[in-house]
Amino acid sequence: LADLGFSSAAIPKLLYNLATQTKAISYIGCLTQMYFFVSFAATDNFLLASMAYDRYVAIFYPLHYARFISFKCCLLLAAGSWLLAHSHALLYILLVSNFTFCTSREIPHFFCDVHPLLKITCSDTSIVDKLLVSEGTAIVLGPLLLILFSYVFIVLKVVKLPSKAKKYKAFSTCSAHFTTMALFYGTAIGTYLRPSSSYSGLRLRVASIFYTVVTP
Repeated sequence: LADLGFSSAAIPKLLYNLATQTKAISYIGCLTQMYFFVSFAATDNFLLASMAYDRYVAIFYPLHYARFISFKCCLLLAAGSWLLAHSHALLYILLVSNFTFCTSREIPHFFCDVHPLLKITCSDTSIVDKLLVSEGTAIVLGPLLLILFSYVFIVLKVVKLPSKAKKYKAFSTCSAHFTTMALFYGTAIGTYLRPSSSYSGLRLRVASIFYTVVTP
């Protein structure tokens, strides 16, 4: 559901613009698109960390998996991911809604995102820039570090398994999650964890295609 919402926040409007040869979006539509895009992206981020915990338990405690990954645990992880993600998106909307846009209102991107909007505002964005980088770093690197630590322990555990078949089964259990994680975080870190003044429009659009289309 999060992956579907992640792609649906930007791609349908893009396809509509291409089909009708229009490149316009209303102010409210722009904020709405950005809210859902950021909230679904952040939800994906937290769910990937939850999935890493799931893989960790499956490898280390296979006989106690049902006890550690109970329905209540899954519900709490999902609810916590959604709550944190929507709080993160709301912060972005509150910041952007205070911007003043002057003569140029052409967004250098194919959907509404915070950094392209920072490029066209005539408001002072120095404080907002620092806040977004620091808050974005915590939001992205926190779950990423949890994932990496879990995979370090998983690899150390798997290499000690005596059977090649068991090693293959263990690594295959994690391969899809690891590939998704690498694509998602590789593009997200390169895109968001730096000041908006250093952004290249073309580079941002190429990276966005990976995390809005390829990763989901």
